[in-house]
Amino acid sequence: MAMSTPLNAMITDAVTQTNVAVLGSAPAQAMGNVYQTAAHSLSVMFENNTMMQQHAAVCAQAATNQGVMQLYGASSMASAMAMDKIATSDTPDLMMALLIALAASKK
Repeated sequence: MAMSTPLNAMITDAVTQTNVAVLGSAPAQAMGNVYQTAAHSLSVMFENNTMMQQHAAVCAQAATNQGVMQLYGASSMASAMAMDKIATSDTPDLMMALLIALAASKK
């Protein structure tokens, strides 16, 4: 064991103060790490959200293009025949009767 001298007491005091400073700053550093992790997680979430919106826009544009291609690909004679079938059927009358019944049930 070392002999007790004023120099040994000063060294012991310096080491003790350093240890106390490290222990005192540990909670603040821990909270800093928590905040940094939360900020990083939030930024990753926003990045994923942006990518999902971009992919949804691409899918919507592809669906619109597909629909337009189908509209332009249908022959005008087929469209005329389909309209003639609808016009001569009782579908419009049934739809109107359903609409009137629905309106009457709301009153």
